Amino acid sequence: MTALAPTLQAFFTERLIRQRQASLHTLAAYRDTLRLLLIFASARKDVEPSKLDIHDLDAPLIGAFLDHLEKQRENSARTRNARLAAVRSLFRYAALRHPEHAAVIERVLAIPRKRFDRRLVTFLIEPELDALFRAPDRSTWTGRRDHTLLTLAAQTGLRASELIGLRISDVHLGTGAHISCMGKGRKLRITPITAGMVALLRVWLAERAGLPAEPLFVTRSGTSLSRDALEHRLAKYVQIATPACPSLGQKSISMHVLRHSAAMRLLRAGIETSVIALWLGHEQVETTHIYLHADMGIKERALAATAPAVATPGRFRPNDKLLAFLEALRLCRLQRSDRRRQSPFRGNGRHNPEVGIVEIAHMFDDP
Repeated sequence: MTALAPTLQAFFTERLIRQRQASLHTLAAYRDTLRLLLIFASARKDVEPSKLDIHDLDAPLIGAFLDHLEKQRENSARTRNARLAAVRSLFRYAALRHPEHAAVIERVLAIPRKRFDRRLVTFLIEPELDALFRAPDRSTWTGRRDHTLLTLAAQTGLRASELIGLRISDVHLGTGAHISCMGKGRKLRITPITAGMVALLRVWLAERAGLPAEPLFVTRSGTSLSRDALEHRLAKYVQIATPACPSLGQKSISMHVLRHSAAMRLLRAGIETSVIALWLGHEQVETTHIYLHADMGIKERALAATAPAVATPGRFRPNDKLLAFLEALRLCRLQRSDRRRQSPFRGNGRHNPEVGIVEIAHMFDDP
């Protein structure tokens, strides 16, 4: 048996599950990454996955695997970096168990993350949200479920995984109505909801008629909704709402865009970024700064507050003396080779650069 197979198994059972108590989402992400890696390495080395060893997964192969993700599988740089993080986590664990492979492991750990463009976040404004909320057919059970789900997502800013994981017992409609959920990083988060949202949830819970431990939003067969199902339903409603609001067709809309929309609504209402970070469950307040960059209204108000009241429009035009100075500098550089033959030298034989500058400076002297 090779060293890779028992190390890989111990990495999941001991390190991730027993020692770190990693979430199911982390386990699934690491599992998918390493499965793709083993399939790629098996085809490249022409060896069965169970017979691959640590030295087979060297830095050139890992680099080729990352290129394969971007070119053949058309993954983004962010996804590439996430896959690399999973691979590096495995190799850091292997370094403690197999020091004989230290050279191979060190070269793999030295593979850097790829830089990527950071675009402005996409969000929906109020007319777009209204058109999207009107898209579900509320005369049907599925339409009422989807209308409630979309409205809740846009108001609370819950992630798609948090929406899927909501239980009936997580909904509190009494005094101080709120939604409680176990969010990313295993942080318990409580998000208040409005009176209109309370009315929607009250109607949906009466129709749902489930036990407290059951999922809040389910399929017709009673099972939990999947992430793909959420995205599919959202894409359908975006297509339905586009004729009424054409700007929806110009945006790439996902469930996470509804989360961004909730943050932008809070920001435009004057809520501080620290409160928005708590609302969304961000680990750091700096993460919320992406919404400041996306809001053009804030920038326009800042510009209006700082711009001089009597500023004359137009571009700066230098006077003739300044243009002459710049032109003289250019000519001085072109004729530098000729001037070296005629330029004076100091006693130590070094070139004196002050002579040429003094000549040019005389052009600014008053006549």
